[in-house]
Amino acid sequence: MASAPSIPDSPFPIPDSKDILLAFSGGLDTSFCIPWLKERGYDVHTVFADTGGVDDAERQYIEQRAAELGASSHVTVDGGPAIWSNFVKPFVWAGEGYQGQYPLLVSDRYLIVEAALKRAAEIGTRTIAHGCTGMGNDQVRFDLTVKALGDYEIIAPIREIQKEHAQVRAYEQAWLEARGFSVRSKQKAYTINENLLGLTMSGGEIDRWQEPGEGARGWCAPRAEWPNSKMVVTIGFEQGEARTLNGEALPGHVLLARLNTLFAAYGVGRGIYTGDTTIGLKGRIVFEAPGLTALLVAHRALEEAVLSKAQNRFKPLVARQWVELVYEGFFHDPLKRDLEAFLAASQSQVNGEVTLETQGGSVHATAVQSAHILNAKGATYAQSADWGVQEAEGFIRLYGMSSTLWAQVNREQAQ
Repeated sequence: MASAPSIPDSPFPIPDSKDILLAFSGGLDTSFCIPWLKERGYDVHTVFADTGGVDDAERQYIEQRAAELGASSHVTVDGGPAIWSNFVKPFVWAGEGYQGQYPLLVSDRYLIVEAALKRAAEIGTRTIAHGCTGMGNDQVRFDLTVKALGDYEIIAPIREIQKEHAQVRAYEQAWLEARGFSVRSKQKAYTINENLLGLTMSGGEIDRWQEPGEGARGWCAPRAEWPNSKMVVTIGFEQGEARTLNGEALPGHVLLARLNTLFAAYGVGRGIYTGDTTIGLKGRIVFEAPGLTALLVAHRALEEAVLSKAQNRFKPLVARQWVELVYEGFFHDPLKRDLEAFLAASQSQVNGEVTLETQGGSVHATAVQSAHILNAKGATYAQSADWGVQEAEGFIRLYGMSSTLWAQVNREQAQ
């Protein structure tokens, strides 16, 4: 490329061509983006950050789909290790879902942006496109992450067409089909997000607060297909990070993928959730997170046994703040790093093995083994004690002194 003007304080040149990098998933929105951008003179380069949840056939479909739609180049990058280290580890340490329920299943967006910016540097462009609508949270996550990582031009085709078309998905489908491009049948009914963390579905009857249809199901088996026998697995933790599954040491992203397969067969981790979105609207989704659900149950059981009372009381406050930052798009805010420093410090003694059991639909921790369990040698709750009755009575008197005095004083005044 010939010499080109540069952006101040930027290591990259402004390209003379109209190269643009699109974060591509093969879904309806990003499929629409390629020909829409091409019709406006852009050379569209696509990157698919494989953050799990797709098999070889789906990866091949995404590559072929990009070529069919006219992408000038396409690459697939492995995002599994990054999503484990940058999101799953601190999320499990936090141990909280957004508003107590939702396990932040689209947090791979932040890692997708990082992969897209790396690819943009390789092709020499600072123009980035994504398929987010102007109606949801993902646009906030994408745009804030791009802005946090550099000086880029952001183009959002779906937001652009929203300026003229209220029924965006119907318009996208008709627009693509008018140009000879097919649309998957499930994409016509639902917006589907799928990765290593789990799966979300919205659209159709889900958005209308009606019972989800038969097509609104992803990994989790329906009740009629659950195995007849219970399943028991053991997860080993080191400093709060899952390291082993049934005694086998595995990389984190591989371990989570296996948990997804194991627990999805029993229908574990499926839910219907209505939440308060970043943009102020109520959002309703069907979600499935079998592996993350199992990890959270196991990790919490271990923490309950090894953390102090003060830690177990205070840590959820930190966790809630961390979860809200990630949900609302502030993945690179310095407060997030500060909170993660606390969470990491809290995990120094979270070592041991947890046995999980499921008979379908839910999962429970049935046994915990750790050298750090806070178990008093001479006492067992409600069973035995190495202190006397007088010590117990004295503790109760002092422990309740403030409340007891308040009651006494105010009873006397009332008389």
